[in-house]
Amino acid sequence: MSRIGRMPIAIPAGVTVDIAENNTVTVKGPKGTLTRTLPTEMEIKLEGAEVAVSRPNDLKKMKSLHGLTRTLINNMVIGVTQGFEKKLEVNGVGYKASKSGNKLVLNLGYSHPVEMIDPEGIESVVDGNNITVKGIDKEKVGQYAAEIRDKRRPEPYKGKGIKYVDETIRRKVGKTGKK
Repeated sequence: MSRIGRMPIAIPAGVTVDIAENNTVTVKGPKGTLTRTLPTEMEIKLEGAEVAVSRPNDLKKMKSLHGLTRTLINNMVIGVTQGFEKKLEVNGVGYKASKSGNKLVLNLGYSHPVEMIDPEGIESVVDGNNITVKGIDKEKVGQYAAEIRDKRRPEPYKGKGIKYVDETIRRKVGKTGKK
């Protein structure tokens, strides 16, 4: 049995969960509303202040969908109550990030500034050399943070570029001079 899949999801106060046909789950909370269509093979039941996910049989596909379905619903509940955030760090001489309206402007050593518009429901905050991406949808927050990082990935020699705050860069030794 899936250890994650069989755990019930506790619904905190102020959050409502609706399960429609075709396993369309809608979670409403203080931060907003999230809707997602989950695999129809899984059985999602609302039992009091908990959501339980069960699988029909023990096929490999069903086992893998079991834990996934439970985690997706749990992430929706966490998103509408606390929200998600990813922190990025800009390293390098002359590299900087700034914000104007819903536009994130990055100066990353290119001949032009890179402009990125925040997707709907996602907010980016610039604080010095740090960029914080916030939102209620974990998938969108992670995707937008990855797109920002892709504009200039950290390089292994000097460590210049955009990296996640908790990321460690594997450094390489540079060239050595002739003797």
